[in-house]
Amino acid sequence: MAELVRGSLGAEADDVFCRECWVVTGGNPYEAVELIAKVQDRNLAPDAESASLLGELAASARGTGLIKRLERLGHAAVRLAWAAAVLGTEISAELAASVAGLPPAEAQAAADRLRVARILTGTRTLEFIHPLIATAVYQAIPPTTRTGLHGQAAWALADAGLGITAAARHLLETHPEGDPNTVRQLRAAARENLRLGAPDAARRCLERALREPPAPEDRAGVLYELGCSALLTAPATTVNHLTAALEQPFLDPELRENATFRLAQVFAHNDELAKAATVAGAEVARSHSPRARLRMQVAHYLWLVFDAHEEQASDRSLRLARLVEHLPGETIEERALLCVRTWDAMLRGEPAADTLDVAARAMGLSYTDPDWGFELPSVAALSYMYADECDRAEELFSSAIAECEQVGWSGAHLSFGFTLLGLVWFRRGMLVKAEECAREGVRLAERVGDRVPARWYAVGLLVDVLLSRGRVEEALRVARTYDFAPPYLTAVVFPDSQTVYGRLLLARGLRKEAEAQLTAAGARLEAKGIVNPTWCPWAGHLALAVAEEDPARARALTAKMLRRAERYGTPTAIGEALSFSAAVAEDGQALPLRERAVEILRRSPSRHAYAEALIDLGAELGRGGATDRATGLLSEGAELAEECGADRLAERGRAELSALRLRLNGTRPLARRGASPAEHG
Repeated sequence: MAELVRGSLGAEADDVFCRECWVVTGGNPYEAVELIAKVQDRNLAPDAESASLLGELAASARGTGLIKRLERLGHAAVRLAWAAAVLGTEISAELAASVAGLPPAEAQAAADRLRVARILTGTRTLEFIHPLIATAVYQAIPPTTRTGLHGQAAWALADAGLGITAAARHLLETHPEGDPNTVRQLRAAARENLRLGAPDAARRCLERALREPPAPEDRAGVLYELGCSALLTAPATTVNHLTAALEQPFLDPELRENATFRLAQVFAHNDELAKAATVAGAEVARSHSPRARLRMQVAHYLWLVFDAHEEQASDRSLRLARLVEHLPGETIEERALLCVRTWDAMLRGEPAADTLDVAARAMGLSYTDPDWGFELPSVAALSYMYADECDRAEELFSSAIAECEQVGWSGAHLSFGFTLLGLVWFRRGMLVKAEECAREGVRLAERVGDRVPARWYAVGLLVDVLLSRGRVEEALRVARTYDFAPPYLTAVVFPDSQTVYGRLLLARGLRKEAEAQLTAAGARLEAKGIVNPTWCPWAGHLALAVAEEDPARARALTAKMLRRAERYGTPTAIGEALSFSAAVAEDGQALPLRERAVEILRRSPSRHAYAEALIDLGAELGRGGATDRATGLLSEGAELAEECGADRLAERGRAELSALRLRLNGTRPLARRGASPAEHG
């Protein structure tokens, strides 16, 4: 403050005066400049005697003092200050002169006066002394003049080659005049903003373009682009814009195809899968080219596959299989259809090796492709995970998240990316990392809406992971916080929401309620043709729920589960089915099942499932007297469970080990401790 005062009033300004300036302005540079101007107007000496007058002067300096002082500097200075305020920060002196409409010499003289008055600083690049000064000057510009200056700034920036997005910031502030060039500039700026990862800025440009308004033949295109800009953050708004685009009289076939494809996509994101499939299917007959027809077929089949209440799923699956049987995957459209077929084959539990043959032909789609979107490459990547190729799946989803973040996607698709990466970690038994990803998926999904698929995916995974970690009460709190309960979505969600909810009920000891939910889940999935037990182990959890009252039904459920797992053919599927079978087996029949489960799960990427199988086998052997081997298995299982973050499972392994050692030392054995329902998964 002392430097500011002495720089304006002279080096002789004493300390008392400088300190009082600091006190009455609170150290605010904007108010200090105005106070010093008042002191100069009154010809006050900067000494202790004048210091007592500063409080009153400071009060009067607040308000219109700056503007009056600016006006006294002359018309050119006012115009230059206005131009600088409109341009913002890091203001080019040449651009400011151009926007102000001043010749170079006159602009230079005006800039000198503004610097002396401590309104502006800098030479080739100008800045306001303080942001509050810039704000005050901007607000003092008459509204019509300010609008005109923004228009001049837009064209000046464009002419200077400083980028369409910089110019568009000013076009947003101009009055609509039906100018086709303004519409073109705003649409170009929107495309650039989307490329740079700024969908909200793109949306503002397109909304302004719509108000210009565009020519009738361009209106559908603007509405389509506006809908696309809101696709990831506001699905309901997107539906309105795309529907309006499709109702426009001037609509060429390519734009109609693109708008229909996007409309189907946004219906799906809004949990209206049947409507999404219908919209795409109706467009197939109207398509004018083989490429367009294939694209609409992809969308139609994709949303049918994800419609949990699809009728005649088996017939649709057969048609899809025939359609792609000889497709080499040379074009994007072919690869997209192969992605859908890969996912359908996995859900139906066709042999994993066959599924991966199709997946290999499907690879090559970008997760942020503006035409094909996130879903198609994601389902192909997940097929690798379910086929026990978790390293490949992790690589693909890490790439997906990086792509989403690079283009600025922060809504549903980025949420899906984190959730699906968490699903891969869960599959590998890395429960701590899986929980972190699931929580990030929930956080991102909350930006989009309450009951959208993205949140059900993320919350379902989080509950599933917490149950596998043995944290039942925390899983219950999460479910209640996010209303994770019936009614469920119409979309196929994974992990399956109803199965996870049934598992939560079972972990809380509510066996009858769990039985009802898991029975309903099984009936729904069977009707849809989704029978791969590694995708959804509802039958295993249902077997645990009914084992006490109906052991025959429990064993029948796990026997069917094991047959389907053996058809699919992965170590994880077979090993988990064997573990469920052992849990409900007749007396004396569990040991060979547990032996085989350990042998097979040793080859599985699921370290958590393997740790549980080790502990189950160790406990079984210990009760049968094979103490040496049991001790080794329990130690290994407990250590592995702890590494996985399966806290309750590790605790059970250590308890079994302690009980075994007590028996070896002649102490009375503890009561048998079996696996809790929450740990099976």
